[in-house]
Amino acid sequence: MPKFDDVEKSFADLQQRLALVTEFVKSVDPTRIDGSEGREIMLQIGGQPMTFKGQTYLLHFALPDFYFHLTTAYAILRHNGIATAKHDFIGTIS
Repeated sequence: MPKFDDVEKSFADLQQRLALVTEFVKSVDPTRIDGSEGREIMLQIGGQPMTFKGQTYLLHFALPDFYFHLTTAYAILRHNGIATAKHDFIGTIS
């Protein structure tokens, strides 16, 4: 996994960071994660090791963490007067 320093100071910097992350995600071969529901994943959290199985990590750690940060960013933008609405958060429903 690449590590990016948190040095962004402008929207242009953030857009560049998003481009780097998007490029990395697109570079991952899906066969590397297919069938990894039972794979053991170990993380250091607060200096303590935590071990998860792949599916548990995805459903109970990674996705909730992603949505927490997405919701928080949305709330910060709204609080600071950025014109954004629910459709910007959840996307187009078809």
